Amino acid sequence: MLKTIKKWLDAERRVLITASAVASTVILLRWLGFLQVWEWAAFDHFVRHRPAEPTDSRIAIVEIKEADLQKYGYPISDAVLAQLLQKLHAHQPRAIGLDIYRDLPTQPGRAELLKTFKTIPNLIGIELMPDETRFGVRPPPALDKKDRIGFNNVVIDADSKVRRALLYSWPGDGKTHESFALKLALLYLEREGISPQPAKVNPKYLQLGKGVFRPFQPNDGAYVRADSRGYQILANPRGPRGSFRTASMSDVLSGKVPADFVRSRAVLIGSTAPSLKDFQQNSYSSGLFAPPQPIPGVELQAHFLSQILSAAIDGRGGIKVWSEAAEWLWILLWSWAGARVSWNVRSIGRSACCLLSICLGLSASLYLSFLVGWWLPLIPAILSLLGSGCAVVGYLANLQEELKRSKEFLQSLIDTIPDPIFVKDRNHRWVVLNQAYCRFIGYPLEILTCRTDYDLFPQAEAEIFWQQNELVLQTHQPRENEEYFTDAHGITHLIATKRSLHKDAAGNLFLVGAIRDITDRKRREDALEQKNAELSHQAYHDALTGLPNRQMFCECLHSSLEKASSNQTLVALLFLDLDGFKSINDTLGHNTGDLLLKTVASRLNKCLRGSDIISRLGGDEFTVILPAIPGREEAAKVAEKIREAIVQPFILEENTVSVTTSIGISLYPIDAQNPETLVKNADAAMYRAKELGKNQYQFF
Repeated sequence: MLKTIKKWLDAERRVLITASAVASTVILLRWLGFLQVWEWAAFDHFVRHRPAEPTDSRIAIVEIKEADLQKYGYPISDAVLAQLLQKLHAHQPRAIGLDIYRDLPTQPGRAELLKTFKTIPNLIGIELMPDETRFGVRPPPALDKKDRIGFNNVVIDADSKVRRALLYSWPGDGKTHESFALKLALLYLEREGISPQPAKVNPKYLQLGKGVFRPFQPNDGAYVRADSRGYQILANPRGPRGSFRTASMSDVLSGKVPADFVRSRAVLIGSTAPSLKDFQQNSYSSGLFAPPQPIPGVELQAHFLSQILSAAIDGRGGIKVWSEAAEWLWILLWSWAGARVSWNVRSIGRSACCLLSICLGLSASLYLSFLVGWWLPLIPAILSLLGSGCAVVGYLANLQEELKRSKEFLQSLIDTIPDPIFVKDRNHRWVVLNQAYCRFIGYPLEILTCRTDYDLFPQAEAEIFWQQNELVLQTHQPRENEEYFTDAHGITHLIATKRSLHKDAAGNLFLVGAIRDITDRKRREDALEQKNAELSHQAYHDALTGLPNRQMFCECLHSSLEKASSNQTLVALLFLDLDGFKSINDTLGHNTGDLLLKTVASRLNKCLRGSDIISRLGGDEFTVILPAIPGREEAAKVAEKIREAIVQPFILEENTVSVTTSIGISLYPIDAQNPETLVKNADAAMYRAKELGKNQYQFF
């Protein structure tokens, strides 16, 4: 037996060492509180994705809304509050909880309210217990004397959420105080014959009917050394907004609320008005990426009350946790599982898939456990699983890469490699060079060895080489970079250097670089790029005026119409034809005609916006695309501006020439829905302008 155990321990030595180290690290991180917020987030995620619970019919909330404050004023007078309590009491509720501070009189109606306090035996008021950060608020004296007061203090976690409920406060004045929710619950449960008892499982635990309330401990669940004063329990909220029957204060006072809404129920009265800022966050307050959605304080108290009543009457379980020792063993188990899986698989890709699948299965299992009331550590288990798995994968990868790196390093020593190769140490000094590198740089091997880039190259080049080398050494990632390099003869080359890291069996780290001279290739690429740019310009522009030609005009018009269709804007198309251009060509010659066309193009460019598109279709025909034009009036202004610019005399060499232009205008989508029809309509409008006497514009 001992031999078998020893053999197993020897075989599992690496796995157990890795698992123990990772588990210890995770436990330490958890003990220091670094995982607390993540575990709270996982808890909230599980809470939000529980199946929806039915509305708790035992509880009703009377909301004081913003509209009620506007109607009755704030603070609400004692007379109005007394009337509200009397109307509710008339419908025979089991308990009434007034979640409103009433330590000071609010006239009128003080005497009436005090009388109401004394005559309603099942009314519970609130007080705020003082603590390190607050002075507290005293309860109404009339209720305090009859022991009908409960505190409404809540325990807020570091992320501003309420996940715990207080049943009894810590002693502050020599006696133990009961919470508002517990006080209402005990009053409600009197009708059921249920009273507080020591639990059978542990006399220190509180038992109410079917429910046993285990007191919260400082390290329960995800908590780390939390404040556990008083008698706290983990809160088990019923659901998001809408878990309780509600009615407004105005509806109650106006008699719109039926008696069945109140009868035999616990009724809570409290503010839901945003202006009063009585809101708290709980696990339902926000989604994964949504902003926080706090709930009113009265609804939070209703959740606490519902949890107590549901546990006592229905046996609805609370949230249970493991002991700290059991959680540590749980973390160690998953750490061992991650290391064991990666060691058996021995493949980075397959290990990643297996670990991811296990994480998903673990998350699903813990969600199912949560549904039956158990809050088990999810984040520490996943971190342990992935951490030990990645540690083993890294160790195996190192073993596999060692042979590959050794081969690559030996290959780098072969002097017959045609490309220049260099090897540097951590201090950027050359330690191994091939002859191709020495010939390329122009220095012999004995001068280069153990020197740095700053010893031989201009400072600007040396700094770039140093930065690129350091980047690879720091990131451990191969990089390829283009750099300028001046050799011993003063000739500057453009080189492409590919750098990578290699480590030998002893753990020494080396930077290996392979160089290619790309000077001639870069020149050819630049020349080809320039030639392509020239050809592209020629293909889309008019050779005489430099304006976009017919092909580019069609593409621009199509693009402008698509954009206008998406943005629901207008596009105006202007079709221009010079009046009398043929006679100028015939009398003064084609050279003068060409000069005239170039000058017309220049004037068009000067009198239009940068976003407008001017094209020459051929001969003396020009087009102007006006994108995002507000309407006909603006298009007419542009056309008039063009007409006035063209009508000015042209001084061409020794000749003064005067021409006019006829302009046709069509609008998209008013006059046409496609480019072809838009051009056809603008052309027709242009001919109409000529027929009406030229030197004018016409709309289609």
